[in-house]
Amino acid sequence: MFDINKVCIIGGDKRQVYMGLSMIKDGINSVFYAMDKCTMIDEDYSSLERAVEKCDCVVLPMPLSKDGETLFTPLSDMKIPLDSTLCDIISRKPIFCTNSRLLKRTGDYSRAVIFDYLDREELAVLNAVPTAEGALEIAMRNSPKTISGSSCLIAGYGRIGKVLSKLLYAMGAHVTVSARKINDLTWIRLNGCNPIETSEIAKGGGYDIIFNTIPSMIFDRNTLSAVAKNALVIDLASAPGGVDFDEAARMGIKAIHALSLPGKVAPVTAGEIIKNTIYNMVREE
Repeated sequence: MFDINKVCIIGGDKRQVYMGLSMIKDGINSVFYAMDKCTMIDEDYSSLERAVEKCDCVVLPMPLSKDGETLFTPLSDMKIPLDSTLCDIISRKPIFCTNSRLLKRTGDYSRAVIFDYLDREELAVLNAVPTAEGALEIAMRNSPKTISGSSCLIAGYGRIGKVLSKLLYAMGAHVTVSARKINDLTWIRLNGCNPIETSEIAKGGGYDIIFNTIPSMIFDRNTLSAVAKNALVIDLASAPGGVDFDEAARMGIKAIHALSLPGKVAPVTAGEIIKNTIYNMVREE
């Protein structure tokens, strides 16, 4: 069991900034490092060692890294390698991070206490809301049609698919949702949407807007030519996604890979979600 009185937030985007500012409102002293381009905060430490030294714990960004070699630091030109040097600095403190598997491969973290907040169900569920809202914003900005009356396909009925299908249905869209499990297909129908098995997507009709949430290649050339010739395709799945973007470009289909939407469209809410998830982990510990 441990308490958080002073936290060192290293790298990240506006989600981490708003998370830290919210912690300050809660009475927790937040130290920011590798965010020197952000005018909302001050960085008082000249080195990472000094920033970490007197803190109770360390919070690393989401995502941990974009290239697998350096920490994600979009608000700074600073490059922080994921290596044994970083390990030596932070491994003496409890660490809250994402992609803990990658972190553990970069140094000896055998004695460190690591909490992977991206593994938490509450974070994944709550993040589905800003992701779905962000997907709708992209659709409204890029489609020549209104959402109301549009024929929409959602590939996948996970957390994002569930939230997105409700929003689209409420806006008057004709919504088809794919799933693999009989239970999910039943719930899709019960919620007013048209169910289709994911393996049968290519046999469906044409759509105006397609949202993919499945992180495997679903929309290859054959599927795109069958259902997406006149569609806007929005891929919400983590990299590399589920859409063949090269084929889509060759076919003249507008396809957008929309990643990290919570941090882009609702960083305040996303920061609160991360903060509350960390609080839950500390209470449970």
